[in-house]
Amino acid sequence: MLSAKSVFQEILADDEAFALFCSIAASGESQGGWENARIAALVPDSERELAPKITRHGADEDKHGRIFNALLKKRGLDPVPVPPETDYTMLLEKNGIGLAHEQLGRDERLTVQDVVTYLSHSRVTEQRASEQMQLLRKHFADDPDIGRAVKQISHDEDNHLAYCHEELLRFAYAGHGRAIQRTLRACALAEIRIHRDVSLAVMAHMGRILGWSRPKSAVLAAGIHAMYAYERLGGWRRMVSLKMPERRDALGGPASTAPEFA
Repeated sequence: MLSAKSVFQEILADDEAFALFCSIAASGESQGGWENARIAALVPDSERELAPKITRHGADEDKHGRIFNALLKKRGLDPVPVPPETDYTMLLEKNGIGLAHEQLGRDERLTVQDVVTYLSHSRVTEQRASEQMQLLRKHFADDPDIGRAVKQISHDEDNHLAYCHEELLRFAYAGHGRAIQRTLRACALAEIRIHRDVSLAVMAHMGRILGWSRPKSAVLAAGIHAMYAYERLGGWRRMVSLKMPERRDALGGPASTAPEFA
């Protein structure tokens, strides 16, 4: 039976496919770590209290990158080049979502609106990350090879999502509600399209590596397009709602270290 679990089991069982999967994931996490570190360094003076949480967010992303690289090392594999069409983080930036790397590379203080843009972008992308990791956790939490990594990253992504909700609500109460909703909507509509395109690209590469038949590849592509249709018709709204999370001050402490996988 063709399912998300069976597809990932195929990827997990094949060294070349697994190397590509982990390399794509590690690259995205490392980019997120750099972005958060730069944002923490550049937050305006009025939001300096937020800097340690942004730093913690970035440290978590760096940790996730190390975890994926450790999973490769455990299998005796090396990271592989990430095809540009599968680079979710960079494609988001190229489409004007979030804060541009060019801006973050300058030593100029961000504005409060920049911080709102960052948090809105993070709220959308962390929703995606949380859902994807929950799916992997559902099927592979007890897997001897990746179970601990899945549980650790899933926990962190849930923390990141809670943090975004709480901080965006704080900014909304301070009078930024309309800007937040406008930014969230733009981010969500762009993200679902980019996620579709990246998913199709990743599946095409995996199909080549794993030797999938045309009918199987067509079924998987149809599923990706169906998910996009659902999200475009209204599913995107789950990415823009805000509610006070059960996990309060989720990023209020130091980042945990990456577990050992050797």
